[in-house]
Amino acid sequence: MPRLVIEGSQWGDEGKGKITDFLAQSADVVVRFQGGNNAGHTISFNHEKYALRLVPSGIFNPNIKNVLANGVVINPKALIEELDELEKRGIKDYQLFISNRAQILMPYHIDLDAANETLLGKASIGTTKKGIGPCYEDKASRNGLRMGDLLNVDYLKERLETILPIKNHQLKSFSLKEYSYEEIYSLLLSYKERLEKHIVDTSILINEEIEKGKKVLFEGAQGSMLCLDHGTYPYVTSSSPLACSVPLNCGIAPRYIDNVLGICKAYTTRVGEGPFATELFDETANYIREKGHEYGTNTKRPRRIGWLDLVVINHAKRVSGITNISLMLLDVLGGLDKVKICTKYLLNGKEIDYIPSNLLDYEHCTPVYEELEGWKEDISTCQSFEELPLNCQKYIKKIEEVTKLPVSIISVGPDRNQTIIKKDVWIND
Repeated sequence: MPRLVIEGSQWGDEGKGKITDFLAQSADVVVRFQGGNNAGHTISFNHEKYALRLVPSGIFNPNIKNVLANGVVINPKALIEELDELEKRGIKDYQLFISNRAQILMPYHIDLDAANETLLGKASIGTTKKGIGPCYEDKASRNGLRMGDLLNVDYLKERLETILPIKNHQLKSFSLKEYSYEEIYSLLLSYKERLEKHIVDTSILINEEIEKGKKVLFEGAQGSMLCLDHGTYPYVTSSSPLACSVPLNCGIAPRYIDNVLGICKAYTTRVGEGPFATELFDETANYIREKGHEYGTNTKRPRRIGWLDLVVINHAKRVSGITNISLMLLDVLGGLDKVKICTKYLLNGKEIDYIPSNLLDYEHCTPVYEELEGWKEDISTCQSFEELPLNCQKYIKKIEEVTKLPVSIISVGPDRNQTIIKKDVWIND
């Protein structure tokens, strides 16, 4: 059985939650492999909406094993609140496994995140101030606490005695509240009481499921252009949402990754600061934003809107090995007279088909568009590619032509049943 990675191929918010939920119905295991509660997935089914932040998208099916892998940073308070909210809405029968190697996001990480953003001023990254960056910083500097530490109180005490003075020194430098040992230790014990039954070595679990021939679905947060290494640095997240990071972030061998599904909006959006070559500032942008409900799941911030940028998609394809595209929110473009697709950039009078690593160069890139005829028809009830309006079909074919990738899934609405399958993405060609 294959293993499938779902990867956002733009700047996040592409609709990964819906597709993960849709494909999870045929999966045995769903694994969240990076990020934290700074990124949300909105899932709609049975006329209900669920906003997930940390919990994997397979949580609604009691037969699916849901895994928070070692690459995730976990705010236990936020996770507990999310589970409580799901249980209030009747989602009580689920399987959740948390890596004992996953980092714990602490209250002081949130404090430091906000302080860093304030200090940066006009150069601020535009983070959600959820503490994600400082938590990953502590992971890299070996000053982090891990979920498995909660299972051994003697070791937990030892780690806390080492780490807390360092964090309080940092807090003091920002004139922020310092934390007492008793306060933090008591908080960690409350997390242990609620979550210890879920904490295991998820590397062993995932590998065992693979050896059994189970279908494993890996879901990331954010999108490829927010990758710490290959995104629009420094306006990126603190981890890598790329499929190539899955083996490290989950404790599996690279050979176990079979297919990579790139989730791609039919247009482009972005939240926060940084270059955005196809960004629009006109009535078309407002039309797309309102029709597509383009506001952050967590922050409610209005998203920046632009035409579909295939330079971005081809960049994601190259650095992460995307094998199929899932085209999302295609219905939002309905009603426009013309639609545009960016196929190249113009930089200093020269056409390029790649993303410059230098931020100033990228900011000076202007899009080279191909303009296509729009469609007026409502496509939200279409069940096959052939049912789509001809101009809509041409739009999809142009994407396939430029990316040399099959558009295997087409979303024509938010619900599970508003999904057209052109090709089974679980199957290797």
